[in-house]
Amino acid sequence: MKDVANQPRSVIPRCFFLSLLLPLSFFIFLSLKSTNKPISPATTMDLKIRPVYTSYDNYIHHQLHKTTNPKLRQIWTTRDWDRKIRVFTHFFSDLKHKKLISNSSKALCVGARVGQEVEALKRVGVSDSIGLDLVPYPPLVIRGDFHHQPFDDETFDFEFSNVFDHALYPEKFVGEIQRTLKVDGVCVLHVALYRRSDKYSANDLYSTEPLIELFNVSDFVYSRKVDGFGLDTEVVFRKRKPIIQRS
Repeated sequence: MKDVANQPRSVIPRCFFLSLLLPLSFFIFLSLKSTNKPISPATTMDLKIRPVYTSYDNYIHHQLHKTTNPKLRQIWTTRDWDRKIRVFTHFFSDLKHKKLISNSSKALCVGARVGQEVEALKRVGVSDSIGLDLVPYPPLVIRGDFHHQPFDDETFDFEFSNVFDHALYPEKFVGEIQRTLKVDGVCVLHVALYRRSDKYSANDLYSTEPLIELFNVSDFVYSRKVDGFGLDTEVVFRKRKPIIQRS
C-alpha cells in the first residue's frame, strides 16, 4: 500500500526544481539569441556546423591556438615542408594538365598557414601566387580572414583551399571565393567526406551536394578521391558568366 503521507514531500522538490529550470531555460534562450551564436543557413543533413563556439571572437581565438602553436609551426616549416610541397606539386601539375590552371594564372591559396601550397604553385610555373591565413608567413602568406577576404572583386583566376572544414560560416567562405574569382576562374577544394576532421574543424561535410548548392554562381566541374593529408575528396568549380537580362 502506498504511503500517502510521503507524496507531498516528493512533489514539492519536483515543483521547486521546475520553478528553477523554466526561468533558467528562458535565460539561456535569450543569451543564445543575444550572442553571435553560429546558426548557419548552410547547415543541412550533409553539412553540419559544430555547436562549440559561443562567439566569432571565440572561434578566431580557437583557430589561432592551432595556427600559432610553435611546435606545429616548427613541424610545418621543417619536417613537413618538402613532403607537402611534393604532394601539392603533383596536385597542381595534374590541374595544369587538365588546363584548369596555367602559368599566367593569378592564384590564391585560402588558409595556407606557412604556404607549402603557394611554393608548390610557384614550382609548377604559377609565379603570381599568394596565400591567405590568420597569421602571415612572408613572403608566401599574408594576413587575412577567409570569411572576409581583403581583395577586390574578380582578382584571381584560380583559388585553392584545403581548410573548408575550418569555416564557421561556409556560405561566407564560398561567397568570398566566388566574389574574388574572375569569371571563368576555377576553385579547387580538398575536403573530408569519409572521415571526420580534427578538433579545430568548425563543420562536418558528408557529401558534395552542399558545396554544389553553395557555389551558386559557379558550375560543378568534377569531384574525385584524393589522398591529401587526411582529406579524401577533390571538388572543382568554375565561375560562370553572369546572365544578362535584356529589356
